[in-house]
Amino acid sequence: MEDYAAKMLLKTDAALREYVTGHAQYREAAVLAALDELRRRGQPAPEEATLRPGLEIAAAEQRAREAAAEAEREDAAAATVDDGTEAATGPALYSPITIVLFSIPFSFLAGGALLGLNLWRLDRKRAILGLVLFVVAYMVLGGLVLKWALPRYGLSSWYGPLFNLPAVLVYILWFWPRNVGNVNYRSRNWFSALLVCFALGLGLQYGLQKLNGYIMEKQPKEVREQMEKMLPK
Repeated sequence: MEDYAAKMLLKTDAALREYVTGHAQYREAAVLAALDELRRRGQPAPEEATLRPGLEIAAAEQRAREAAAEAEREDAAAATVDDGTEAATGPALYSPITIVLFSIPFSFLAGGALLGLNLWRLDRKRAILGLVLFVVAYMVLGGLVLKWALPRYGLSSWYGPLFNLPAVLVYILWFWPRNVGNVNYRSRNWFSALLVCFALGLGLQYGLQKLNGYIMEKQPKEVREQMEKMLPK
């Protein structure tokens, strides 16, 4: 585990205060070390009484997860077979590269679903809630951005990849390090997930075709003829 106490010794007072005011973006153990160092310097943070209990609980949970991960690594090392290969241990999880590969061609929702299944397997319920809230907020924000961009720049094939990329980066650079981290895991087979994505894609396409047909049937004859002329041959 990183020695945050030694790290905080080298920080300025302003930097320590930044750890406290921006505590949501730092490891709980780092914020606790910053609070301890401020108190040691005779400048205790006013927020300490409010923040410390929750930070101590979260830091204890993180230490327990790291200890469990370390125990799994030690068990894996002890399970080395005679030919020198390491036995497969740990939970079966979708790897980061699998999450990326599903997010780009399909949707960031597909990658989020795989990451959510990983978090469920690891019993990270708070992280699942955070992931769901992020996906909902991202969809709302993305819809507003597209609503602003379409009248100005029109429809482009680049919108899909550009829309998915920031969400994928958050999955890999934020959610994975904080909630999976160094857990020893086996790469989960992705073929069944691929079949589900294809099935959902075909089902959505079929549903949209049916919906378009229903809408056209309800239009007056003149409008329907104009819409049919606009459809690609």
